[in-house]
Amino acid sequence: MFERMAPEQHDTLDGIPEPAENPHLFGHGGVATMLASAHRGGKLPHALLLAGQTGVGKATLAFHLAYHLLKYPEPGRAPDTLSTPDVESALFRQIAIGAHPSVLHLTRPLNEKTKGFKTVVTVDEIRRVNRFLSMTSHDGGYRVVIVDPADDMNTNAANALLKNLEEPPSRTVFILIAHSPGGLLPTIRSRCQTVRLAPLGRQDLFAALSQFDLAQPADDASQDALAERAGGSVRMAILLTQYGGLEIAEATDRIVQAPSLDVAGAHRVAEAVGGRDAAIQFDIFNRHALDLFANAASAAALRGDARLADRLSQGWEDSRVAIAETETYNLDRKQHALNMIVRLQDTFRM
Repeated sequence: MFERMAPEQHDTLDGIPEPAENPHLFGHGGVATMLASAHRGGKLPHALLLAGQTGVGKATLAFHLAYHLLKYPEPGRAPDTLSTPDVESALFRQIAIGAHPSVLHLTRPLNEKTKGFKTVVTVDEIRRVNRFLSMTSHDGGYRVVIVDPADDMNTNAANALLKNLEEPPSRTVFILIAHSPGGLLPTIRSRCQTVRLAPLGRQDLFAALSQFDLAQPADDASQDALAERAGGSVRMAILLTQYGGLEIAEATDRIVQAPSLDVAGAHRVAEAVGGRDAAIQFDIFNRHALDLFANAASAAALRGDARLADRLSQGWEDSRVAIAETETYNLDRKQHALNMIVRLQDTFRM
């Protein structure tokens, strides 16, 4: 029976370990070995940018690297491969519960007024870095700052972090996690070594899912369909199978692809994702809508249809802004979903 140790976060899923408490890393063996070898050779960069789509293991890798650096603070004595965390060790448990004095994890903070989580990583969170770095390392070893996800920083937070990256203290490693690294300040990207994590292959995807007490599709055809929809993301696979994501995506696709707007169908989808207790379904819907724009824009660009690619890209940007405003100002989610469906249908019908 899974018992959570890590603090709840803005994207916590019931029964699924947080990256800080997950001892398993699937895929990315080459990247993990590269980072371990860099540490052993004394060439680990002071700032890493782990880039890749949501749910492929970026944050888990970040915490595994933090564990490795704290376990082997002397590079010459470190192994060539990244350590698998020992779940029985005090080091693992301290990192998992957020109590290790040499690891600072920055993410979206709790909004004390609403008791929900803020929509951005705020400047107050980043200011914790200065206090963290002002303290002497408790054992003279490494200090690790993990910003997760860095592309959720607002402008003030990004500028505050940039100052820390410009003059990093010795034996301090910043690990920035980004789903969309293009959204980061170019000056931040230039001060980090970017490490790209690819989507998980089918075997690694289902190996990762098997670690959780979740119902999975039993036949090959259903597994193939899930793998295709999930796109190599463990998180997306969980959302699709456990939170109605497949049904939401399929219903949205049918409406978007229809020759005319199915008003009743649009209202059914909006009701399903816009309820008070449907925050995860709302997120699934929004992510799928953005993916529809992004995938279509990429396909149009590859065909050489620049005009269509531009229109789809603008649709993606308009939708992204609408999502952010709905979350920031607590606007009506059902109306937002209806507006999004109309925008999708109008764009794809042109």
